[in-house]
Amino acid sequence: MIRITLFNHAQDTPGTTIEAKPGHSLMKAAVSADIEGVAADCGGTLTCATCHVMVREPWLSQLPAMSDDEDGMLDFAACTRQANSRLSCQITLTEAMDGMQVDLPASQY
Repeated sequence: MIRITLFNHAQDTPGTTIEAKPGHSLMKAAVSADIEGVAADCGGTLTCATCHVMVREPWLSQLPAMSDDEDGMLDFAACTRQANSRLSCQITLTEAMDGMQVDLPASQY
């Protein structure tokens, strides 16, 4: 199992660590774990930006490059995109991502 820690936008709260199987998307893992802050309205079809996350290093630099579609959709995120912004539906989890840390935006709407 892969362990991922998601941090709420309020920095005074501890992160929530979830477990997921390799091959699942980060979005599906977060939704399955009832993580508040990952709305995933489109269910991972890349037609919304309600699974926006900010991936911390060193994991960000290990991810495959984002597609043009993901890049364009991030422009519609409710919170301003950051240099480390990604859509969690586009991150397929691998064993190498064990320990990944991501920040959640203040809002998905």
